[in-house]
Amino acid sequence: MIGVRLVQKMSSTPAFAKVAPHVIPALDRAVHRLTRGKVLLSAQMLPGVVLTATGARSGRPRRTPLACVPEEGGRSWLLVGSNFGRPGHPAWTANLLSHPDAEISFKGADLPVTARLLAGEERAAAWRAALAFWPPYATYQARVEREIRLFRITLRDAHEAPDPP
Repeated sequence: MIGVRLVQKMSSTPAFAKVAPHVIPALDRAVHRLTRGKVLLSAQMLPGVVLTATGARSGRPRRTPLACVPEEGGRSWLLVGSNFGRPGHPAWTANLLSHPDAEISFKGADLPVTARLLAGEERAAAWRAALAFWPPYATYQARVEREIRLFRITLRDAHEAPDPP
């Protein structure tokens, strides 16, 4: 528990917000590729997925390692567009808005998903769940003027998701 609290405290700092977006995704992509989708470094602390979405402008596949909040039933996840508390929405959120059908790699399985931007009471309930799961999201939101985008991604077909963490 002490390790988790230390990571949460560290991840809430402005210095982390400057460095992490450049270091963590690059490490995650490399390790994920080398382990053929079996390991995601950041998932050692938080569950994670590698999202493959179609680029909003380029139309090309874009792979982004992301923390996620698995939901009950193992067929949906929350994705939080926190951008580590930096101004501006992360590019992957624009990709999902333009092309909601995507794919995730979760625990070594490639799964087709559909993303939906949450709003209203549904977003408020999901935001509470995200904050309970990872409290630093509140610090990220306090640091920016924009409302952090929150997506629910859901399996598109009869695929079975791996067991939740």
